Amino acid sequence: MPRNVSTRLPAHWPDNVRYINELIYHSSVPKHIRDFLLSGGPPSVSQSVSASNRPQKSTVVIQRISDPSHPANGQHGLFATKKIPPRTLILDYIGEVHCDERPESDYDLSLHRTPDNISVGVDAHSAGNEARFVNDYRGVKSRPNAIFQERRTDRGELRMSVWSGSETIKKGDELLVSYGKSWWRARQHPDVCDLQ
Repeated sequence: MPRNVSTRLPAHWPDNVRYINELIYHSSVPKHIRDFLLSGGPPSVSQSVSASNRPQKSTVVIQRISDPSHPANGQHGLFATKKIPPRTLILDYIGEVHCDERPESDYDLSLHRTPDNISVGVDAHSAGNEARFVNDYRGVKSRPNAIFQERRTDRGELRMSVWSGSETIKKGDELLVSYGKSWWRARQHPDVCDLQ
């Protein structure tokens, strides 16, 4: 079995999405970009992650949202299973790394833009991990309690990761990020009235 496939699925995992715990690379990623992403250099001091601050999936769980006022009511979100201190790496956003357009995907994040303006994304639409269930804060809380931030692993691989924000996330809290104004504009979502 390939090393990037887990045999045990998290609770509430959708049948139509492949669960993976390592990035997979689409054929649209040129070799020179893949080489940079995989080993663009060792982690810098600001990017390195200590052994006690590596992503641990046990800190989160996928749960169905049953609050009628929540914009994702009836869908799923990612919730803290224990207290998460500020500025803590929670988990990496795992999916398919690509350089092609994915306008149909709501699970596609920007990972890197090359000097020659090639966009690299990570798409968890068809394959991913628990991070694909992180919802936007709009309509739920006044601000996000988590952020997307890139980092290099101790092997040097560039990843987009979910980190706690400047305040502690309490056990049972939903992890909420900002998808960004451009994400909402591209979808012309009616629940987001003022993006100024």
